Amino acid sequence: MVYRESFKIQSNDKICTFHDVTDQAGEALDRSGIKDGILVVYSRHTTCGVITQERAHDMSMTGLETLQQDLVDVFEAAVPVCRKEGTYLHPGPEALKFADAHGEDARGCHNTDAHLRSAIIGRNETITVIDGKMDLGDNGRVYFIDFDQTRARERTVQVMVIGE
Repeated sequence: MVYRESFKIQSNDKICTFHDVTDQAGEALDRSGIKDGILVVYSRHTTCGVITQERAHDMSMTGLETLQQDLVDVFEAAVPVCRKEGTYLHPGPEALKFADAHGEDARGCHNTDAHLRSAIIGRNETITVIDGKMDLGDNGRVYFIDFDQTRARERTVQVMVIGE
């Protein structure tokens, strides 16, 4: 059996946005009626990622959990946020023309760091389902991350459950 649903979340601008989607994924699993199989949380957005990680319990001064802030800091060292033109080869002149023709502003196109971070993290997580529950361990959570810091926007989180 295959069950699929999606839901919307709202990202922030000027900071990576982490959404704990564990409860929504669990509710989708309940609605599916599937007891054993896999659950996939997926992003079709190429500047977003999905991870499983433990809840840190502590918050940083930025409003992120400390483990989330540590991940952002590691990425800032390895894949710095694009703050000016020329940081990355992308977007080039053709990409900017294409974006302009489709109503995208130049600042919104300079989100190469978000695309690279998404490519490194990945856009989905697969979680084992045992006896109708996600096997995440005691503190495991599912986080949907919007790495794009150029603007706030609505995102779609997709959940698919496969099993019996």
